Amino acid sequence: MTESGIPKINWFPGHMTKALRTMEEDLRQVDAVCEIIDARIPVSSRNPELGAIAGSKPRLIILNRCDLADAATTAKWLRYFREKECPVLETDSKSGKGTAAFPGAVRALLKDMLSRYAAKGQTGRPVRVMVAGVPNVGKSTFINKVAKRKAAAASDRPGVTRGRQWISVDRGLEMLDTPGVLWPKFEDPEVGLNLAFTGAVKDEVVDTEELAAALMERLSADYAPMLAARYGLGDVKEKSGRELLEAAAGKRGFLVSGGEKDTLRMAAVLLDEFRAGKIGRISLEAPDA
Repeated sequence: MTESGIPKINWFPGHMTKALRTMEEDLRQVDAVCEIIDARIPVSSRNPELGAIAGSKPRLIILNRCDLADAATTAKWLRYFREKECPVLETDSKSGKGTAAFPGAVRALLKDMLSRYAAKGQTGRPVRVMVAGVPNVGKSTFINKVAKRKAAAASDRPGVTRGRQWISVDRGLEMLDTPGVLWPKFEDPEVGLNLAFTGAVKDEVVDTEELAAALMERLSADYAPMLAARYGLGDVKEKSGRELLEAAAGKRGFLVSGGEKDTLRMAAVLLDEFRAGKIGRISLEAPDA
């Protein structure tokens, strides 16, 4: 716990160190980097290590999971990135929304390089793109939608993709799937919290009740009507996250022996329902005004 009361979270297993080194080596083989980030937390889900590794390689940002994020806030993020001249694409990899635009967006990103190849008569060379992102950001599902087949292992749990593999989209485009990686230390505790809320950090390494109480406080501040409606809580203002967790457990009938509220069970339900979008479309970060 930090001085501000925010739970301190870090998760950097050994395979991620190896994955970062491998990505650095593989960058010599690619023309561009596709960085998939979570539309609910566009700042927290950008790995600073990737920026250092990618260097001057052209980069395309994929604002994924837009189906779970607040649509108005996502529109602000799209404007934010475009104003900074960062190529960006909005997608929902589960339904496939936006993924069909990916090949064209990559070729637009690399138009100068492709023009040079065409001038030299090298038109048969495929464009190669590294697809990278933090764990559980929907990377493998995105790849499968773009490839129009199940080419990458997909799961709602972080850490499923461990190795790397090349996946052909068409004759002119190949994607390099990479493991989801974080970084050794979250300087801002809010970043660790946001990554844990969305499932990028394994639940096994955090106190889920503490995490759920922190999420309750965040939702009561920014999405009070949605939170109250989902759990029948009435007025959620001026209540602590722990009080809201207990109230929600009572409303759901989650009790242990002696009639005590089962807040551990409620914590698991809250996190699952938030991640599945059952509370509503929620964004935890917005661009500065």
